[in-house]
Amino acid sequence: MARSFVEELKEEKVADPTEPRTVATRPRLLALDAARGLALIAMATYHFSWDLEFFGYLAPGTSTQGFLRLYARMIASSFLFLAGFSLVLAHYPKLRLEPFLRRLGVIVAAAVAISVATYWFTPDSWIFFGILHAIALSSLIGLLFLKVPPLVTLLAAAVAFILPEFLRSSAFDSAWFWFLGISETLPRSNDYVPLLPWIGALLTGIAASRFLVDGNRLGWIDRLPAGPRWLRWGGRHSLTVYLLHQPVLIAGLYLASFIIPAPAMDPVASYIGSCEASCAQQGNDAGLCERFCSCTLERLQAENLLEPLQSGANLDEQDARIQTLAEECTIRSQPAP
Repeated sequence: MARSFVEELKEEKVADPTEPRTVATRPRLLALDAARGLALIAMATYHFSWDLEFFGYLAPGTSTQGFLRLYARMIASSFLFLAGFSLVLAHYPKLRLEPFLRRLGVIVAAAVAISVATYWFTPDSWIFFGILHAIALSSLIGLLFLKVPPLVTLLAAAVAFILPEFLRSSAFDSAWFWFLGISETLPRSNDYVPLLPWIGALLTGIAASRFLVDGNRLGWIDRLPAGPRWLRWGGRHSLTVYLLHQPVLIAGLYLASFIIPAPAMDPVASYIGSCEASCAQQGNDAGLCERFCSCTLERLQAENLLEPLQSGANLDEQDARIQTLAEECTIRSQPAP
């Protein structure tokens, strides 16, 4: 006979979290699963805005500017914070090497699969170092901080948040350094979560978890609302949900586009929106991006290259000319000394 939901809940909460526990006996915190589930919902809503933009229902650049840009950063931070928090619960005070390596292997395999898939479908904006890549590498580095005093870990997190502002340099523009987050020029990517500053969020999660574990205060989390069962299920299977949600959303929008087609976009507005979003994504000033995109738009229109460029036509013969236009406009867009 199938177990009742009440029985399953009792099974999930067999231990008293207020008492000191080893890794092996530490109870599962249902509120933490619910928090992961909420983060997944937030992520899906953000990706849906990206999908609407991709299918032409929203103006180019909508999902990477303003509130949605901040929203995306908050979501990425929450995932990394929770990853750091959970790292302590699972592997402190004793590292369980085999489970850690098994989990790490699954995340790395998923990250590689996403890179390959996005390179195949969107080679001009493929995901070379996204959230899963960041979680994998940051978790590996995070092991070094599991037994470090939490105040020291918090200090390291603060350094990670600040460091990119001082280390950013064209010397790191090589593809080998893109994962660090201190390059001046980067290719466009649909999801870029470099080591710096984002490892700071994971280290903050480690420090917060250590404070609670060391003070036997995990009971505080256990008393938080655990949310509905389906939400906790999503949190416990977050990687599966992450991998499946975008194909489902994209398939749904693709089918919906036959019933309610996206409105025709103004080619000028479309180019400016896409150009400024891409420019800002590379860390450039908004004013510089506006000047650069206006300059390139004017030059592309003058040489009848805008329409074929936006249509995706083969422009092999014009690539060198377009590159020259971009370089000239980059120079012209720089602020006066």
